[in-house]
Amino acid sequence: MAKPAERSDGEKEFDFTHHDFDRVRGLIYQRAGISLSDSKQEMVYSRLARRLRATGISSFSVYLNMLERETNSNEWESFTNALTTNLTSFFREEHHFPILAEHIKKKSGPLRIWCSASSTGEEPYSIAICVCEALGTLKPNVEIIATDIDTNVLSVAARGVYNIDRIEKLPNDIVRKYFLKGRGKNEGSVLVRPELRGLINFEALNLLDDRWFLNGEFDAIFCRNVMIYFDKPTQANILKKFVPLLKPDGLLFAGHSENFLYVSDDFKLRGKTVYVLASQEDKRKKLSSHDLKKGDL
Repeated sequence: MAKPAERSDGEKEFDFTHHDFDRVRGLIYQRAGISLSDSKQEMVYSRLARRLRATGISSFSVYLNMLERETNSNEWESFTNALTTNLTSFFREEHHFPILAEHIKKKSGPLRIWCSASSTGEEPYSIAICVCEALGTLKPNVEIIATDIDTNVLSVAARGVYNIDRIEKLPNDIVRKYFLKGRGKNEGSVLVRPELRGLINFEALNLLDDRWFLNGEFDAIFCRNVMIYFDKPTQANILKKFVPLLKPDGLLFAGHSENFLYVSDDFKLRGKTVYVLASQEDKRKKLSSHDLKKGDL
């Protein structure tokens, strides 16, 4: 019989067996493409125990049975939200933003940018600030679409309200220009300026969906620090779906620990974790190089 996962305090409110954990892994992979390693068992227990309390369900087995039985239950959204990691900050991986600024300065006409894992909003707001600074206006001709599978964080992002410590590392002139400091009962918080919020559309989107609601091409796609939660086949499938959504000269921004070159032939590296679409000649060269390496073995 499988033993419940142990915790440092030695006591558990709910039994949580390795079989339960394997069932959770299977369900979240099927629903969101997230691949959980063995080391995540305690994290899964902690987060889903809250859902058992909220629903009044007394065991993981009954909870998981309910999810499997009721495939359209609203609890699926809460289950997915609970297991989604949302680490983010303003201008995270800041080397990307000068590259984006130079890219959009060369463009004419309306701009379209997609932030595909927006979390609580710091990333799409950073993109919006970058665009405004590059073009010298609070009303640039840009459409920024920010999506995430987690509906809770999207609600936070759409409000645009943050604890003041979230912006403490930003330059003072950026803070003055793009944030409003709270007073009275709102002291200690900041609000993103309405002009900035007006540039962004926040929408729920699961990257695993067969079809995305997005239409047209983008000048840039940000897909940073989300692919690390997917296995390689899932990564390859998502990258394949990016191809028709990126303009011929568009940029794809990845996270610092993500390397798409081993997953897809559709992109080539332009700079540090910045990719562009690969040409047919690029693909032939990569294939020839791969064949040469195989021949050397």
